[in-house]
Amino acid sequence: QLVESGGGLVQAGGSLRLSCAASGRTVITSVMAWFRQAPGKERLFVAAITWSRGITTYADSVKGRFTISRNSTTRMVYLQMNTLKSEDTAVYYCAARSGGTLRTDHYDYRYWGQGTQVTVSS
Repeated sequence: QLVESGGGLVQAGGSLRLSCAASGRTVITSVMAWFRQAPGKERLFVAAITWSRGITTYADSVKGRFTISRNSTTRMVYLQMNTLKSEDTAVYYCAARSGGTLRTDHYDYRYWGQGTQVTVSS
């Protein structure tokens, strides 16, 4: 089970931190990721991280602004979002996969959270 929290309404230029709690079968996964989906658009990759070594990868659109991190002890994953823009507005989903390779396609992720809304006002 994956449970996201931390979404909300923020002004452009502001910051938010999303959290994802992993439990149940998801605790044996190898890679955690964040995706986002705006209304009427496809689900897009944001960032991913490996549990074991903390290796990360980011979408070009968020590089330098977003940071993904994890706490392997508490099985928590975070997405720190800075310098937010109106185009960052979307529902953000936490996802997990068992394979150890960082992947950016949502089809590669088996487990999903319910999503948390992030709205950036301009």
